[in-house]
Amino acid sequence: MKLIIRDAKIIDSKSPFHNKTADILIVDGFIKKIGTSLSNTENVEEIKLDNLHVSQGWFDSSISLGEPGFEDRETISNGLNVAAKSGFTAIALQPNSFPIIDNQSQVNFVLNKATGFATQLYPIGALTKESAGKDMAELFDMQKSGAVAFGDYNKSLSNANLLKIALQYVQDFDGLILAFSQDENIKGNGVANEGVVSTRLGLKGIPNLAEELQIARNLFLLEYTGGKLHIPTVSTKKSVQLIKEAKANGLNVSCSVAVHHLVLTDEKLEGFDTRYKVSPPLRTETDRKSLLKGIKDGTIDMITSDHNPIDIEHKKMEFDGAKSGTTGMESAFGALMTVLPLEIVIEKLTSGKETFGIEIQNINEGSRANITLFNPEPKNVFTKSSILSKSKNSAFLGTQLQGKVYGILNQGQLILA
Repeated sequence: MKLIIRDAKIIDSKSPFHNKTADILIVDGFIKKIGTSLSNTENVEEIKLDNLHVSQGWFDSSISLGEPGFEDRETISNGLNVAAKSGFTAIALQPNSFPIIDNQSQVNFVLNKATGFATQLYPIGALTKESAGKDMAELFDMQKSGAVAFGDYNKSLSNANLLKIALQYVQDFDGLILAFSQDENIKGNGVANEGVVSTRLGLKGIPNLAEELQIARNLFLLEYTGGKLHIPTVSTKKSVQLIKEAKANGLNVSCSVAVHHLVLTDEKLEGFDTRYKVSPPLRTETDRKSLLKGIKDGTIDMITSDHNPIDIEHKKMEFDGAKSGTTGMESAFGALMTVLPLEIVIEKLTSGKETFGIEIQNINEGSRANITLFNPEPKNVFTKSSILSKSKNSAFLGTQLQGKVYGILNQGQLILA
């Protein structure tokens, strides 16, 4: 494979070509040369796109796809194609399929299904068997098979001793534990953020305390055990403060925030639209602004779409009974560009690789070509036709977004949207 990407503005703070516009020659999956007006004596394919920008390939640390078991929601093959056209060269797959990814054979199954695609799939193994929160799963065996981390998707571990043992156990092989933080007893039957909106609508509330108390507990456990802990999809002002203090005290903790928590608030629930039912719930404007501040000051390490396709049967129902989750890969970049500067967006869509042990390929001569192509300028309304996933439960339908993803170049393949 040989091609030249023409007149691309490079956005990669670790590259000597950062913020420069240049041509990029790709040969056999590697960046051979970067320069201005590269000659094309061999008449190789050229890529010329309007206001083209490129960065190292984006990574999403929390993706649910359904397969195996919930193929009606999404398949691995279509999910990886959606990821590629949404700008992601790598995704971490959550274990919430049926059966749960809690053993070596399930890890091998999803990896085999993902073979040959431009977007690389990295499985997250369940922390406990069947994600039931009782017995620790086969963590070491899953790590040997290719699992990059261990956690039970959107399930908080009530057994503090089990989390303590897991944090100690994985240190022998430098494993990463994910701890979704939401105290189930405090959450109770809550379905929305506890506050003015939930009270006005008569919805049972989930207080910020449900998340913050669990995060505080998990950080105390990390301080006791050592090891590495990742707290996904934080959503409150106090959560950011707790993690900031923990980092200042030298704890090896990282965290992510979902795109929808950076852009939307619980005010969206006014129409009881279940597309806005997510876990953790959409919070207040005060929380949203604190999350953005946490992004800018480096407390929050990465941004995830927390892509979670849900079939229409589990979404088109009363708010209390609907499943939580929104699709997010297709809208992630465009939504982020409405609230954050471009360089921060790119940084937070790529910085998670290091935490999850994924090789980083900067845009430099000699590097493997792992590139996302995009235009940060165009404004457009996100419509149903914009959703490439099998499920259409997007919280961003009808929202004006900014930016266009052209596609990716990875694994020797060029995928254009």
